[in-house]
Amino acid sequence: MSALQQTVGVTAMNMRSIVERRATSLVAIVGIAGVVAVLIGIFSINEGFHAVLEQSGADDVAIVLRGGGTAEMTSGLSQQQARIIGDAAGVLHENGEPLSSAELYVIVDVPMKSTGTPANVPLRGVGPKAPSLRQGFHLLDGRMFTPGTNEVIVGRAAADTNAGLTVGSQLKQGTTIWNIVGVFGDNGSVSESEIWSDAIVLQGAYNRGTSFQSTRVRLESPAALKTFKDALTSDPRLNVGVFTEREYYAQQARSLTLLVTILGRAIAILMGIAAVFGALNTMYSAVSSRAKEIATLRAIGFGAIPVVTSVLVEALTLGLIGGVVGGLIAYFGFNGVRASTMNLSSFSQISFAFAVTPALLAQSLAYALALGFVGGLMPSLRAARVPITIGLRDA
Repeated sequence: MSALQQTVGVTAMNMRSIVERRATSLVAIVGIAGVVAVLIGIFSINEGFHAVLEQSGADDVAIVLRGGGTAEMTSGLSQQQARIIGDAAGVLHENGEPLSSAELYVIVDVPMKSTGTPANVPLRGVGPKAPSLRQGFHLLDGRMFTPGTNEVIVGRAAADTNAGLTVGSQLKQGTTIWNIVGVFGDNGSVSESEIWSDAIVLQGAYNRGTSFQSTRVRLESPAALKTFKDALTSDPRLNVGVFTEREYYAQQARSLTLLVTILGRAIAILMGIAAVFGALNTMYSAVSSRAKEIATLRAIGFGAIPVVTSVLVEALTLGLIGGVVGGLIAYFGFNGVRASTMNLSSFSQISFAFAVTPALLAQSLAYALALGFVGGLMPSLRAARVPITIGLRDA
């Protein structure tokens, strides 16, 4: 028989015996499935958070902050500066007016529906053009707030996550009472985690004078960014930083992405070690129970490589089954589940949905196969190295 025929024959024999060793095989499968499910659950947070920020970013919308500022909470612009920014070259105009919105950003405490504990929810003061600067802004319920009044509209995610944010309700913050008149959506973007009010009214409520924290503009095209940026950086009246929305939100995501990546990798290593020990135990048990069979095969001319390969294939099969089971558990258990987390750049809550993506499933399946391979490597080598006489005698 050729080496390939020997490998196929020994592997088929091993695979048929898995059912007879279902108890020990199940240990390896459950261990690997648990690792995969947990890892997918952790990294789906990262995928969901990224999805929200990607849906929020556009290449033809620019955000302008004070020079050196990396987030709205650490930025400040005067009314005159906001006007200069809106009038700069490269800004798109609509009905003779620039598509520009000078905005203010504060944090308010609103209890969460799930726990009743206070959460930091962004209250954003916006200009009349703010809806035109979001990609998919649309009212889901009620109406737009009336400028100059204490009326607000609430993002869909904020309304779903936090208590009391329904049309007709009131939101009391300090001595100010805000009347909720509408709920809006924005294609799942970060804006859906916010509450919007008139920027001028918000300035008065929080004693901000005539200052803003950012100015958002729609550009004539993505290529107009350079013209716009050059116009602002060359103006001696300004000291500002200019970002596209996509750049800005990518920067906002870095802290959480780093945290989730470090945490996920640490858990992957720790749980992976436990899963490998489970696989090692399973494969050593499998090799031990078939010691006589393996010794007999080698005695009649079967080589060491087919024996090693057959054990590894069995281990990889167990890893594959564990990976598939873990992936299915994670997909049906996590995908689409809504949650909220802290935006570490603004210290405010962002709502998102866990996202179990095909790429994440593929990576986790590869990890499951790697665990199976490592768990089967040493037992396979042992099976091939045991002297034939000892194998026949011990059996």
